[in-house]
Amino acid sequence: MAVRNFYSVLVLLLASSCASYRYNIMFKSTDNVQPEVVSKEVLSVEKNYVIQKNDLLALEVHSNKGERLIDPVPELSRTNANVQDDKENDPSYLVDLNGIVRFPMVGEVQLEGLTLRQAEDILKKEYTQFFKEPYVLLRYLNKRVVMLGATGGQVIPLTNENTKLVEVLALAKGLPNDSKAHTIRLIRGERVFQIDLSTIEGFRQGNIIVEPNDVVYVEPIRRPYSEALRDYAGAVSILVSLATLLAVINTL
Repeated sequence: MAVRNFYSVLVLLLASSCASYRYNIMFKSTDNVQPEVVSKEVLSVEKNYVIQKNDLLALEVHSNKGERLIDPVPELSRTNANVQDDKENDPSYLVDLNGIVRFPMVGEVQLEGLTLRQAEDILKKEYTQFFKEPYVLLRYLNKRVVMLGATGGQVIPLTNENTKLVEVLALAKGLPNDSKAHTIRLIRGERVFQIDLSTIEGFRQGNIIVEPNDVVYVEPIRRPYSEALRDYAGAVSILVSLATLLAVINTL
C-alpha cells in the first residue's frame, strides 16, 4: 500500500512538472498573431543602417585626407611604438531624442536618418574649418541583436552591415543540442517571422538579413520527465526513504 501511494505521488509530481515546463516556451503563436513566412523581398533586401535616436557613435578625424591614418612613412612613427591605439577606450557620442549629436569643436549636428557615409560627408565639411582636408570616420557602437531561448540570453553586436541570421547564430556559438532548428522566430517590431533551418531549402528561404534590435528566439527541446527528476530529486529521495520505512514497518 505504501509503495502504491509512493508511485501515485511520484506520478503527480511528474505530471505537474510537465505542465510547468510548458510555460517556459516563449513567443508561442496565437490565433491573432501567426508568424510570417520569409518572403523573397525580405530575404533579398540589403541596405545600410541609418543613424537612430539613442545610437552611440565613435568618431575619428584625421587631417591631410587621412595621412596619419594610412601612415605612408611608418619609420617616422616607430619612435612612438609604445603608444597603442585602444579603440575600446575611444569616446562615444550619443544621438539624443532630437536626433542631434554633440561633437567636439563643431558642436551639435543633426544626423538622425543618415547613413554613416552621409554623416561623414557632413562632418567633413564641419571640420574643414579646423583641419586641412579632413578625413572623417564614423562607426556604430551599439547596434545589436538579442538572442533568447536555447542559445541562452545573449546580446550580439552588429559590427558589419547586412549581417545574416546564420552569422548571428554562429556568433552565439551555434545551435545547441537541445534546440529546435525548425522553430526559430525572428521578431522585428510588429512582424514575426517563422524560420526553419533544419533543411537546405529552409536555409535558403530563411537566412534573412537581420536588423538592429531584432529578437531571435530559438525554441528549446524540453525533456520534462528527466528535468523533473533532476529538479525533484530531493523530494523523490525523501519519498523513497519513507516508502521503504513503511514497507519495513508493515512486514513486522
